[in-house]
Amino acid sequence: MIAEAERFNRNHPDLCPCLKWKSQFYQSEHDPTVPPSNDGLFWCVFTQNCIGPDGQLAEPGMCASTGRACYGGKEQ
Repeated sequence: MIAEAERFNRNHPDLCPCLKWKSQFYQSEHDPTVPPSNDGLFWCVFTQNCIGPDGQLAEPGMCASTGRACYGGKEQ
């Protein structure tokens, strides 16, 4: 089983460019008094939901494999 830190690592060098998440679209300073913004919600640009075109989860741990059939839109 994949560790949570690796599963949600958005800084992986091979992260698929088709994977998106909320905080990609805004910048703000970290404020410890503000609750997290559900940044663990990811989606694929092709399916617009949490399942990629290959039927697997769209999240960093799964979308950081260049061998995945849909990586970078290869399956499109």
